Amino acid sequence: MKAIERLSVYLEYKGIKPAAFERLAGISNGYIGKALARNADIGESILHLVLEYCRDLSPEWFVFGRGEMIISDNSLSKGHAKANLPQVEKGVPLIPFSAFAGNGLKTFDDLTIEHYYIIPEFKNADFIIRVKGNSMFPKYSSGDLVACRIVSETLFFQWNSIYAIHTRSQGVFIKRVKKSQKPDHILLVSDNADYEPFDVPLSDILTTAKVLGAIILE
Repeated sequence: MKAIERLSVYLEYKGIKPAAFERLAGISNGYIGKALARNADIGESILHLVLEYCRDLSPEWFVFGRGEMIISDNSLSKGHAKANLPQVEKGVPLIPFSAFAGNGLKTFDDLTIEHYYIIPEFKNADFIIRVKGNSMFPKYSSGDLVACRIVSETLFFQWNSIYAIHTRSQGVFIKRVKKSQKPDHILLVSDNADYEPFDVPLSDILTTAKVLGAIILE
């Protein structure tokens, strides 16, 4: 195992993504991933950066693969400063429609996450998904990203607000929700006048998420 692989093991142990560590330690963006892909040796300057930043990482283990990965408490008391890596904010996960449809929870399997966005205005969002189709045009176009917060109670809606609705019978919709004339139903309305509104029974709704805002693509 090379030093780059041991660094990957250490970061996984610490729960830190390589890209986040690169930003924190001042390492070039993508360096760790590229070095892992090539199984390359780490340059001396990077070795120094890693050891300077990760004070509880054993240099002997990191460079030569000998001994324990983490410096023991006894060694720390003899002059080694304990690592003080800050908590890295992951951001809001961008997930595919299928992940929202199959999950409905506030945590997601990392394998379904395409990217993380750190946007202060969306700090209360649970996830971001891409808009499909043009039924919400001109508000949203296909490919735009909408930030959503999961709503646990489906008996209360803010009328005329936009929601991501996962239904048992028809899949996922991003629509305005309005009051239906039918009891125990909601009316899903598109902003694009070419699409007719339609009623959905509350009993058919599996998961509801309120759209908080969007990233509009040019």
